[in-house]
Amino acid sequence: MQDNTLIVVGVDGSDGGRRALRWAVEEAIRCGGAVEAVTAWQWDGYEGALMAATNPAAERARAETLLANEVAAVTAELGSPVPIACEVVEGRPGKVLAAAATRAHLLVVGSHGHGRLRHALVGSVAEECIRDAACPVTVVPVPHPVTERPIATAAPAS
Repeated sequence: MQDNTLIVVGVDGSDGGRRALRWAVEEAIRCGGAVEAVTAWQWDGYEGALMAATNPAAERARAETLLANEVAAVTAELGSPVPIACEVVEGRPGKVLAAAATRAHLLVVGSHGHGRLRHALVGSVAEECIRDAACPVTVVPVPHPVTERPIATAAPAS
């Protein structure tokens, strides 16, 4: 890859998002590129005590804090030999990431985020990015617990 390589990565505070950010930074180090970390946020219009954020401004601030903390953690772990830009955008995550990646060489997402159906094939945001992105998409897997299967033995020949 060239020195002007831009890698866009989706960050949502999940283990999958953290792994994707780490992978994107390591890839940018390897190819001499830059990283743009993107967090999408939405506010469903409900105000009240049941919500973590009670209004759009609070939800945006929560997303900004989340992104800053995730980037700081990866920077502390890997150092900061590549530039990492941060962008917080209102909208559906898959659409936001595909739009951000229109100017990128690569889009990186985690295989599973905070969705309800975790570990069911691939996450819905990753799937939407694969369908809609104009650049290659790398999906960084979240490890699954390994369950051992019994080894089948051949029945004795009669």
